[in-house]
Amino acid sequence: MDYRDALAQYINSTNTHDFSNIQQLLDPAAVYWFTDKTCTSLEEIKNYFEQAWQTIQEEVYSAVDVTWIAAGEDVAVCTYTYKWEGYYKGEHREGCGRATNVFKRADGEWKLVHEHLSPL
Repeated sequence: MDYRDALAQYINSTNTHDFSNIQQLLDPAAVYWFTDKTCTSLEEIKNYFEQAWQTIQEEVYSAVDVTWIAAGEDVAVCTYTYKWEGYYKGEHREGCGRATNVFKRADGEWKLVHEHLSPL
């Protein structure tokens, strides 16, 4: 698996709505910068994801216009537009924003070490 596959697997895992699928792709020191909160532990990241899945039912998350702005043997960084859709209080909603993901390779596996999400 290369870094591009790691991003695809991350997106697919996010859409399972099961954090254990995501956690196996994260570096233990991962840091997330969401629009409204910074999460600096896996427990905080898990809680944020689970709250989001409760708020937006049946959410589908995707990444478009992915650009790899740096890629080497052990580190890769991409930017993309994220899109989401799902149901909020029974009504279909959708939105999008900007994302930056930083992956690093450790023990032969690519792990997500940082994600930064912000509105467009």
